[in-house]
Amino acid sequence: MAYQTTNPYTNEVVKTYENATPEYVEASLAKAQKLYKEWRNDPVATRIPVLHQLAQLFRDESDSLAKVLTTEMGKLFTEAQGEVELCAMIADYYADHAEEMLKPRAIETIAGEAQLENHPLGVLMAVEPWNFPYYQMMRIFAPNFAVGDPIVFKHAAITPGSALAFEDAVRRAGAPDGSLTNLFLSYDQVSQVVADKRVQGVALTGSERGGVAVAEVAGKYLKKNTMELGGVDAFIVAEDANMADVNAVAPRARLYNAGQVCTSSKRFIVTANHYDEFLESLKAAFGSVKLGDPMDPTTTLAPMNSKKAKEKLQAQVDEAIAGGATAYFVHDAVASDGQFFLPTILTDIDKDNPAYGKEMFGPVAQVYKVANDDEAVELANDADYGLGGIVFAGSAESGAALASRIETGMVFVNTFFSSLPELEFGGVKKSGFGRELGQTGISSFVNQELVVKREHPNDDETGGLILPHKF
Repeated sequence: MAYQTTNPYTNEVVKTYENATPEYVEASLAKAQKLYKEWRNDPVATRIPVLHQLAQLFRDESDSLAKVLTTEMGKLFTEAQGEVELCAMIADYYADHAEEMLKPRAIETIAGEAQLENHPLGVLMAVEPWNFPYYQMMRIFAPNFAVGDPIVFKHAAITPGSALAFEDAVRRAGAPDGSLTNLFLSYDQVSQVVADKRVQGVALTGSERGGVAVAEVAGKYLKKNTMELGGVDAFIVAEDANMADVNAVAPRARLYNAGQVCTSSKRFIVTANHYDEFLESLKAAFGSVKLGDPMDPTTTLAPMNSKKAKEKLQAQVDEAIAGGATAYFVHDAVASDGQFFLPTILTDIDKDNPAYGKEMFGPVAQVYKVANDDEAVELANDADYGLGGIVFAGSAESGAALASRIETGMVFVNTFFSSLPELEFGGVKKSGFGRELGQTGISSFVNQELVVKREHPNDDETGGLILPHKF
């Protein structure tokens, strides 16, 4: 695997990196394991100041950190600045709440005085994607640093500079050596690290194919793991939806980060009474975007992350059209050699079309027409994935009622999708399992150790089994 920074706007190869040597991998795991043992019984409070310092560092160096993202994967500079701020918020959130979240929980029991204690689990392996290079790392780092789990990580091959920048920020914030170590690993090396007996858990965000490969190794070696594997999120426009609100949010729900978001709206499911208006509005919005230099504040749509990604998406669109879909709209061509994908709207996608139920990771909207709200929910659930979703309805209450019927991990009613430190993030079906962020995120990789104590042994113990009726 070649780790290389290539600017998708200029196509300039900025820098290439060598894979980690076996010796460096071994040293990194040994260092992380040593730190875990030191942290095993340290209070959470000893690590909190580092998270606050990391948050401050991200805010103080927002522009320089954001520019790395824009250079490596083409993200609009303004969106990159937003990602940096979100990272600061996550670090501060766990600094403020980790002690409360991880405090022991008393259990009422006839067995004695009992409590459930949250201890570090051990060294973790993280495999993270290119579309939000810092945010994805902060999601796994901040809560688990608070817990006391050191992390080794493999980032995407096209964002090595972002991986190093994040690692460096953690180090400069005062984290002990071994807290977070970047490894430029080959695929075989990833499997070897997951299999290593010092690694106790694996967190992956990426493709279904990558998730299957890593989860297979994790399962073989009985390693706890969490998986976030993308989705085909539905954006439902209900019969009583307020179309002014819909039309304001729908384009952003598909085009944010050039459509390269796991939770972006991939399928717009629109009831018949709104279908024509919705299409015309979406067409106007897609047609008005400005494709250009992602560092230019007037640019509204950035290039895709790579030539490979652009070509894959184009092949998916071509296949969909060959299968009977209609290209309702395609943006005018732009005079640039950057990896721009022209915003596209596809309609008339039936169940036999190769695009049906498939994730298109870029600025392509699939629009479906349904008779009513019940059909909208049925179509939304007719997918192998279930990560997020958006519902627009006449009231928050009626929208929430529809949302509760959708088989997915997260739904936003009458609003844009969002990710915040306090909101659990994750999906169901082939979108993966487990949650990051919030209370659940900090609990994913802890040893929930039950401690039961008595002053003296109970006389009614029989072969290690306490018989409740004898108390």
